[in-house]
Amino acid sequence: MGNTKEVSKVSFTAPKIATFTCPTGKSQAFLWDAKTPALGLRVTSSNAKSYIFETWFNGKSLRMTIGDVSTWSISKAQQEARRLKVLTDQGIDPREERAQINAQTIARQVKGVSALAVWDEYLNDRKAKWGERHLADHQEMVRQGGAVITRGAKAGQSKIKKDGILRVVLNRPLGEINREVVGAWIKKESSDRPARVRLGLALLKAFIAWAGEHPKYKNVVDVRACERLTRELPAMQLKDDCLEKSQLGIWFQEVNKLGSPVIKSYLQILLLTGARRNELATMKWADVDFQWHTAIIRDKVEGTRKIPLTPYVELLLNQLPRVNQYVFNSPTAKSKHITEPRIAHNQALDAGGLPTLTLHGLRRSFVTLAEWVECPAGITAQIMGQKPSAIAEKHYIKRPVDLLRQWHTKIEKFILDEAGIPQPRENAKRLRVVSKK
Repeated sequence: MGNTKEVSKVSFTAPKIATFTCPTGKSQAFLWDAKTPALGLRVTSSNAKSYIFETWFNGKSLRMTIGDVSTWSISKAQQEARRLKVLTDQGIDPREERAQINAQTIARQVKGVSALAVWDEYLNDRKAKWGERHLADHQEMVRQGGAVITRGAKAGQSKIKKDGILRVVLNRPLGEINREVVGAWIKKESSDRPARVRLGLALLKAFIAWAGEHPKYKNVVDVRACERLTRELPAMQLKDDCLEKSQLGIWFQEVNKLGSPVIKSYLQILLLTGARRNELATMKWADVDFQWHTAIIRDKVEGTRKIPLTPYVELLLNQLPRVNQYVFNSPTAKSKHITEPRIAHNQALDAGGLPTLTLHGLRRSFVTLAEWVECPAGITAQIMGQKPSAIAEKHYIKRPVDLLRQWHTKIEKFILDEAGIPQPRENAKRLRVVSKK
């Protein structure tokens, strides 16, 4: 034990322990018991005193704290030191024993903890690394259902909102979630909501993996609860919802009847730019340049991308009120921008007798309708923010925004012509600039 035993061994007594202090200039000092091998007293410069155990184990010095002198009597500390010495003599590392005991104690404490409470802890731990939409998906999965007053409903009218699809799984102790529980949940829910179950299983699997690495929960959670259960899901159906050009007139007509100018502009621009729903919803006025007729979109592939403002899109943007930093603002949403335009979109589809069309279907419609003007696939992909698929696209072709504008304007004109909407001329300021040249 070498340098730690600078003080001779003494028989531990209460007075000797009380009067033992750390010398000036030292950070700690040790006193060793003459009666009990490997038992020591450690005192720090702040006069904190604790019993320690120190011996040689597997060729190395092993030191452990037994406990504070205020809570351990001398006899109990001597007894514990002798017990630890027996373990090391038998080749057992007492640190591993202590870690196991601590783990068992923690396991007993958290055994009955609701998985929903752990889920909340998981969200708090991870949300700084997630996007707003990803966090909302997690919250939606465990929402509590019940009677909800619908917007515009008469007094007393309400509808029953279902619990989030994962709530039934997580509304039980964490340690009870196993493959049988998750498998039964998949079997029950997948026939009605296969897409939600698929997403729910992915989120649950990530949650279980997090809990399996958490010091507090790793000895309680069944880390195999979601293993090999993806095969139990029904085959994923490829979505092909898309507006036909013959449906454009009805779609624009019904969307323009919507009461909110923000939502109806948002839906039209979603179709005319092929943007992802969230990257357009979070666009800020600072990202829009009316002088050079461009806009910056936050892109999940490249970080940001610059797209041209085509005449009709620019007209729609100019008509929107500047309420806050977001172009598509929402006074009721916590985020201050629109978050759920699907309700209004579905109302427009129902009013026009159009088939089901998701917001992502509008993105799919843009790239499909672009084929009618024979727009090069690389240009369409750059406008939409799709990942380049060929070596030339990735490393050599860098198209200026004016080239994108040339084709993007053709796409917009085709869509508006089919919808029976005249394409507006470029704004007067720009026309004056052109006339001076």
